[in-house]
Amino acid sequence: MELFRGINIDWLGKKWYFLGFSLIFSVAGVLSMLFWHGIPLGVDFKGGTLVYVKFTQAPHEDAIRAATDRAGLKDARIQRYGDPRNNEVLIGLEQRATNEAALDAGKNAIINALEPADVPKDKQDLNNAGFATIRDALIASDPLQNGGNEPAYAEIARKIVETRDKTKGGVLNSIDDLKGVVPDPALAGLKQGFFTSSFAVRNVEIVGPQVGEQLRSRALWAVGLSMAGMLVYLWFRFELIYGVAAVVAVLHDTLITVGAFSLMNKEISLTVVAAILTLTGYSMNDTIVIFDRIRENLKSSRRESLSEIVNRSINQTLSRTILTSGLTFLTVLSLYLFGGEVLHGFSFALVVGILIGTYSSIAVAAPMLVAYQDWRAQRSGRGPVPVSGESGKRQKVRVKA
Repeated sequence: MELFRGINIDWLGKKWYFLGFSLIFSVAGVLSMLFWHGIPLGVDFKGGTLVYVKFTQAPHEDAIRAATDRAGLKDARIQRYGDPRNNEVLIGLEQRATNEAALDAGKNAIINALEPADVPKDKQDLNNAGFATIRDALIASDPLQNGGNEPAYAEIARKIVETRDKTKGGVLNSIDDLKGVVPDPALAGLKQGFFTSSFAVRNVEIVGPQVGEQLRSRALWAVGLSMAGMLVYLWFRFELIYGVAAVVAVLHDTLITVGAFSLMNKEISLTVVAAILTLTGYSMNDTIVIFDRIRENLKSSRRESLSEIVNRSINQTLSRTILTSGLTFLTVLSLYLFGGEVLHGFSFALVVGILIGTYSSIAVAAPMLVAYQDWRAQRSGRGPVPVSGESGKRQKVRVKA
């Protein structure tokens, strides 16, 4: 399928506009990383505690942040996740200990921060109470008056926890939600010793600082080695300048993508690194398609200048570029809009990366190739044409200095 026939756009004639565009976004990203937001690494890399909280009503992030600040939990990261109708929030804390006590400390810190000041001091929160706490409280109060029969109250506690976590999605609106689940005397006993808050801590996770440092190091190695491997491949497949131009274009894409995360203060997690590696391969593939067409045209158009050949090659592959990049962009855009908070960073990186990766194949890699050949021609008075034969042999033609 071909969208354009006989199109003749002078892409290289617009290289200074492209250079200005790239400089604006690259410099803005670098300034943000150096002076404004820095590189906003997530818990995966920095280490810390993640607390997953579910609310009975739609949560207000500003109110949550104010509550955590009052409780002394400075710089807590608050992020909605999942289906908005589920009223779920992810709160990231700086606590980095990795033992069981740290899990409880993170959970209790959030509970203490979010509970209003007027909660009953002589009652426990049923939404944040575990099985053992509920069972022991029932045994102590003995609402069934069966002598504190532990198996009976353990079964009631199990039903309460199961109803709360599975049927009610993790949070009870009131103790009356348990009507018909537990005997009425036990329900009355629960009301004497418990209350229901407007939230429940669903899960707590910890990433230690050492693990985060290892993940950060390996992520950098993964990106660096992937680029080095592609440089070597293009060196043998075409010529060294092709590999250098393609890698510079990919570095350009990565810099702008990371800069976009910094400008918007979005956290960079392991899934974002996976997205960056994905867009690295995607951008490189698009660049190779254009380079391959340049090589084919060099074999049949030896009297044309390299600039003319590059322009024609880009125009000939333009339909393919728009079709593949356009369809992929629509897919990741849908993922960004409808994929939920968990995939938000991943899909945002792909949305930015595909746009910039497609742009850089045309506006960065190709002009750099031509600029290098023109520089060689001016130095020597004769310009070597890059690889033109299928066997990899180099052929040279004279070009005007």
